[in-house]
Amino acid sequence: MVVVVRRFAFTLVAALWPLLASAEVSVTDDTGATVALKQPARRIVTLAPHLAETLFAAGAGDRLVGTVDYSDYPDAAKKVPRVGGYSRVDLEAVIALKPDLIIAWYSGNAPANVEKLRGFGFPVYVSQPDRIEDVAREIERIGRLAGTSQAADAAAENFRARLDGLRREYEKKARVRTFYQIWKQPLSTVGGRQIISSVIRLCGGENVFGDLQALAPVVSVEAVVSTDPEAIVASGMGEARPEWLDDWKRWPAITAVARNNLFFVPPELIQRHTPRLLDGAEVLCRHLQSARDRRAK
Repeated sequence: MVVVVRRFAFTLVAALWPLLASAEVSVTDDTGATVALKQPARRIVTLAPHLAETLFAAGAGDRLVGTVDYSDYPDAAKKVPRVGGYSRVDLEAVIALKPDLIIAWYSGNAPANVEKLRGFGFPVYVSQPDRIEDVAREIERIGRLAGTSQAADAAAENFRARLDGLRREYEKKARVRTFYQIWKQPLSTVGGRQIISSVIRLCGGENVFGDLQALAPVVSVEAVVSTDPEAIVASGMGEARPEWLDDWKRWPAITAVARNNLFFVPPELIQRHTPRLLDGAEVLCRHLQSARDRRAK
């Protein structure tokens, strides 16, 4: 009897699959706009490196027909045609690819370009995950739009499980006052609404500039010195620790310098709103734990 029921269920799903695959899908993006497609997208263009990576995480990498410079993860993303950079999108190149969905980055793409693409009749989903939790939700939404919800939901669930594990491990740890440096000139950090601030909080840290509303505010050396961070974390642009991180040794009175709490986290792990953000979180959490351990020495 069980075998018969299973065969019937399989036959029913097989019969309905063409209808399910072509069914209308609708989601709400991070700006509150509704994005509706008559059927799951098959030709997708992403306008930021992290969006291409998220598309692959959602099981829809084979639907990616165009993306921007520096979309380098996973390796398959490197082979996808480019449509300029996230801050200088080549609209003609996008149009030529005839996408049935464009995924844009709210804080990275020029609003005028996004509106122009909408004006040409392209459905545009705008992404802006500001909290770690938003990454999982983004994977689910993109999976729904691409018709890959099974893979996307599994990836999102795995992300949430890892996040919960880190939260349980560090939520009761003593706070570590942290300065996160994006770049040297201009001296840039992250404000309280930026997703990296969420990572710092996850690890039991406190962003010394968390009260600033700008996503990437420019600050002065004097302002950093006055906050006296216990840890200084830098990312830079590449895989290597930036040399300018050691410039802080000119101010030995800063607690982070006095205790040698000058840390590096690879930017691709912590500055992209993707599942790998938790890889970066694990690195940062270990650094902040080192800062705690050095208090007693």
